[in-house]
Amino acid sequence: MSALQKFFKDTIIYGIAAILPRAINIGLVGLHTDVFGPERYGVNTEYYVYAAYLNALLTYGMETAFFRFFSKEQEKGKIISTSFISLLATTVIFLIVGLTFAPEIAQTFGFEKVMYVKILVWTVFLDTIVVIPFAYLRVTNRPIRFAGIKIANILFLAVLNVLFLWAIPNGILSKEILPDVLNFYVKDTPEVIYIFLANVFASFFTLLLLLPNILKIKWTFDRKILQKLLIYGSPIMIGSLAYVTNENIDKLFLGDIIGKTEMGKYAACYKLGVFMTLYITAFRLGAEPFFFNHAKEKNAKNNYATILKWFTILGAIFMLVVVAYIDLFASILIQQKQYLDALAIVPIILLANLCLGIYNNLSIWYKLTDKTRYGMYISIFGAIVTILFNIIMIDKIGFMASAWATLVAYGSMMIISYVLGQKHYKVPYNVKQIIGYIVLAAVLSAIAFYDGIRGNYIMATVLVLVFLTVIYIVERKELKRLLRKGS
Repeated sequence: MSALQKFFKDTIIYGIAAILPRAINIGLVGLHTDVFGPERYGVNTEYYVYAAYLNALLTYGMETAFFRFFSKEQEKGKIISTSFISLLATTVIFLIVGLTFAPEIAQTFGFEKVMYVKILVWTVFLDTIVVIPFAYLRVTNRPIRFAGIKIANILFLAVLNVLFLWAIPNGILSKEILPDVLNFYVKDTPEVIYIFLANVFASFFTLLLLLPNILKIKWTFDRKILQKLLIYGSPIMIGSLAYVTNENIDKLFLGDIIGKTEMGKYAACYKLGVFMTLYITAFRLGAEPFFFNHAKEKNAKNNYATILKWFTILGAIFMLVVVAYIDLFASILIQQKQYLDALAIVPIILLANLCLGIYNNLSIWYKLTDKTRYGMYISIFGAIVTILFNIIMIDKIGFMASAWATLVAYGSMMIISYVLGQKHYKVPYNVKQIIGYIVLAAVLSAIAFYDGIRGNYIMATVLVLVFLTVIYIVERKELKRLLRKGS
């Protein structure tokens, strides 16, 4: 089996690990938007924005640093133990401080209940200490176990959501069967807190599943290795915080400038763009260890170029399919029509996320050359674009400003990364074909979203088939070669 075939095989398994949990999570959007109005859904969104920032801060680039040095260093056991002990120590400190000062944190950041803060702290703590065990499964090519744990986590989460938000409120199950910690449950008034509780329980369940792997870690700590990890990972952390800003600051701005109701509508429709996020996540899970492990191979750069082209092709297909059948997806995932006011953001968000995925592909140049500071600079630039665009334009065009800000930020990051990458680590990307596929998919998506055509599924299918036909005509020879290679 060729390296590319191995990559695509592992990526499919990682894809299942990414897509199935996110698909179930998307399904929960229907439950959440049915139970909560846009304003309460906005509270849920704001909560997870803070969670995203804390996750980026507390992992401080250690996951990517782990991949880099696990593939380089001889004493791999020390890489595992040092990175895990480092994250465990800092996260325990965060747990103690977060729980101690929960009332003050709740008041400062405007949380309705101190309990929200305590649940958030526990959830972030549990999610952080499993980062290295999950990374170890990926770097040692154990995608099936990785996928199994991820799927078990989301199934457990889904069951708890249904239990807390549907079964108990509708009298199907009595609250008396629940532990005393849930005695604050208010009959017929499901609280957003139950979504948070479901997450912390699911995170603890994941920790239990990974406990056998964690117990095998030898408690050896190497300060020199930690120094290497921190030097490499610190710019990654800053870049991650900038990325979280690009992904989430728009929601906070919308809540502050035009209200949580509009923010809730935007956040719910933004979830329809998660189809592209699923694809990007699946790709990243397989690609990151692959890129590091195969960097020294003779044809590595050609493989990277081939991977980017096919990533773009598949991403463009995802974008076109979602836009072409957008009313169908919206009717399934969003249960209250008032949320659909923000549906126009979806094509823009899909294209923006495709640009982000391409940027993630291109970012291999600064990771392999140990110039992670460039990734930090690019991400900070994107965050500045996002912040300024939102501040200037939200008052003028509402939540559409946030969608366009996302596209401008990720599009510019993609272009800058390509230009710099070709100077420091030149890869023979087929730029003309990649741009051609993106433009064609964008044009067909615009046609599909046009008022006279949108909702006409026959026309939608024709547009998708046109794109697939073009791909087949242009790529059939390479596709056949890739399928035959290594067989």
